[in-house]
Amino acid sequence: MAKRSIKRRTSEADKITRTIKRKPKPKPVVPLPDKVISTGSTLLDLAIYGTRKRGGGVPGGIVMEIFGPSSAGKTAILVELGASAQHKGGDVRFDDPEARLDREYAHLYGLTLPREKYTRSDTVNEMFSKIWEWQPSPRKENAICVSCEDSLAALSTEMEMESEDKMGMKRAKEFSTWLRKSARIITKNNWLVACTNQEREGTGGGIVTPGGRAIAYYSSLRIRITLALRNWRLMKKVKVGRKEIENQIGIHSMCEIRKSSIDNPFRKAPIYIVFGHGLDDIRANLQWYKDMTGDTKYNCIDHKWQSMEKSIKYIEEQNFEKQLRNNVIDLWEEIQQNFKVERKKKKRF
Repeated sequence: MAKRSIKRRTSEADKITRTIKRKPKPKPVVPLPDKVISTGSTLLDLAIYGTRKRGGGVPGGIVMEIFGPSSAGKTAILVELGASAQHKGGDVRFDDPEARLDREYAHLYGLTLPREKYTRSDTVNEMFSKIWEWQPSPRKENAICVSCEDSLAALSTEMEMESEDKMGMKRAKEFSTWLRKSARIITKNNWLVACTNQEREGTGGGIVTPGGRAIAYYSSLRIRITLALRNWRLMKKVKVGRKEIENQIGIHSMCEIRKSSIDNPFRKAPIYIVFGHGLDDIRANLQWYKDMTGDTKYNCIDHKWQSMEKSIKYIEEQNFEKQLRNNVIDLWEEIQQNFKVERKKKKRF
């Protein structure tokens, strides 16, 4: 019966895309490669796009996938991307199939999500049909608008919900069909479709992500995020009376660019996530600069401190965030220049 029902079904993607009436736009948005938004991490921005644009970042007009094990920081990066897009005048929608995002918590990260911009899709078709129907309203013309999808692993299909697709093959086909149809629309409108995904151990070993191969194929950027091998817990000690108490205030993760068609792949970037604050860019920049220069103290522009917490406090009190960021970018570019392969122009025969 299942095989017969599969044959009788026409492609849901085909039916939906034919019925959706997109409002005509007077002028198509032309992708602007110099326009980028930030992940909230200077080092991750550089790893993504640092040799194409000073400071790096994430350009529009692409699909990106952030995957990794649970509790490594995937959603945090997604929320930071949305907050950056809003800060630069773009529009943001957030689709939450996992139904785990607290909108008040997202607001702490700087992302404001009205009810109409927050949805919870159940199926692959529902998620993509909402993207097709989306009519963003950016505050600034040509600003990058972001559709956040968290996460792809939670999506199912109508057949799967009816227990007719126990192997999940229909989901992979639907992802492939929808991504093939949507890729040109995303590029034409200069949207960023940022997705998170879980990683699992494959049957033959190695790491796989749910949803088939289409997601990896159509993504211009894939980032794997995992907890750091050592010291992944961010701990803080406080003294209450005569007793010293220690508690975890965040995590330390490592990001790796697994695929990139916008810049060089396989770069890595450490990130620190502080609960209730988001990505701690100051902490990451101070630690990376100290590690790369071999200093014994943290460089705080016009002062040096032994303590990380004192260094962070000093940078914030003196409003040195921009200067610290520029120092990190300068050093990163200097290091990358040393790895540049200088060759004569290739001869063609």
